Amino acid sequence: MDIATLNAETRERVGKGGGRTLRRDGKIPAILYGSDIDNVLLSVNTHEFDRMFSDPKYSRGLINLEVQGSSPGARTVMIKEIQTDPVRGYFVHVDFYEVKMDQKISTTVGVTITGIAKGVETGGVLQLVRRELEVYCLPHNIPEQIVIDVAHLDMGESVHVEDIQLAGDVEIPHDTNFTVVTVVSPKMEGPAGGAGAAGEKGGE
Repeated sequence: MDIATLNAETRERVGKGGGRTLRRDGKIPAILYGSDIDNVLLSVNTHEFDRMFSDPKYSRGLINLEVQGSSPGARTVMIKEIQTDPVRGYFVHVDFYEVKMDQKISTTVGVTITGIAKGVETGGVLQLVRRELEVYCLPHNIPEQIVIDVAHLDMGESVHVEDIQLAGDVEIPHDTNFTVVTVVSPKMEGPAGGAGAAGEKGGE
């Protein structure tokens, strides 16, 4: 997996006033935390972060955070939370979590569909019930995407969690064997999520 590099600076000012000042200067307030480190207040360049965040593999994956200031050094991190303004959509705050490369972590990975299902060719509708799946693995083993070939799916058939085989020591930590993708009859498709609901029932 590629690791993006993002520059950050330590900061001292906190609160709404400090945040507004940083945003006027083209920066986003941020915080770095981890299981065995003290919280570090940071700021990152808005344009640099926006350019990196536009690529989903970095928004979900590993980032090499180059910190300058009172706590300098390179940290391997993941984005845990991004707060945005609900009206204007600009970044308000970012939470970074420091990871250890020898310890497994949980993160979400996007699901990608490949192939044309047999059931679709005979008039069925393909329903992607889960667009993301949680995985549990070492940081360097995080897959960029989970690819599911649906060519074999006929009408009424589904792919469940237990059907997905991931390379390496990567787990999908779910107790319920829920449906990920299914092919349903057109009459089952509706805005109320009828096909999705049918898929969930079939996976239980």
